[in-house]
Amino acid sequence: METTILIAIGSNRRHGRHGVPENVVRAAMAAMTAAGLRVTASSAIRATAPLGPGGRRFANATVAVESTLPLPVVLARLKAIEAAFGRRGSRRWGDRVLDLDIIGAGSVVLRQKALQVPHPRLHLRRFVLDPLVEIAPDWRHPRLHATVRQLRARAMRPKGRVHVV
Repeated sequence: METTILIAIGSNRRHGRHGVPENVVRAAMAAMTAAGLRVTASSAIRATAPLGPGGRRFANATVAVESTLPLPVVLARLKAIEAAFGRRGSRRWGDRVLDLDIIGAGSVVLRQKALQVPHPRLHLRRFVLDPLVEIAPDWRHPRLHATVRQLRARAMRPKGRVHVV
């Protein structure tokens, strides 16, 4: 049975063959297709500020892919694509040529050491939610019971504002 799998893509370092991060993101989409993951929808590529200590802006996008493969196999293919693009172990939130994360897969909830679906911080990340709302606005987070559109609206609310009457 085919499952729609939502994947976040990010890059903030040039690649020797593909060039600037935006082109790395496009090439990653093509690499997913070559790896047997049929891309059925893709968002626009956005420039976003880095989280944490990274200094370079990221190019971020999301895609929906169709696959009959189990999620751990999909993850292995995504990690192989990252490695083929030159990704090596890096510090958390550091600069990287390519980052591919499984964000969600229908109503699946999966918790393994190397794979958590839906992504545990999805609802906090505008750099994922903004492009995701383009391709899957009505996908419902199976743990939070909210659509991507609702999660994005919550993430856009100002934090820490005190209302004085």
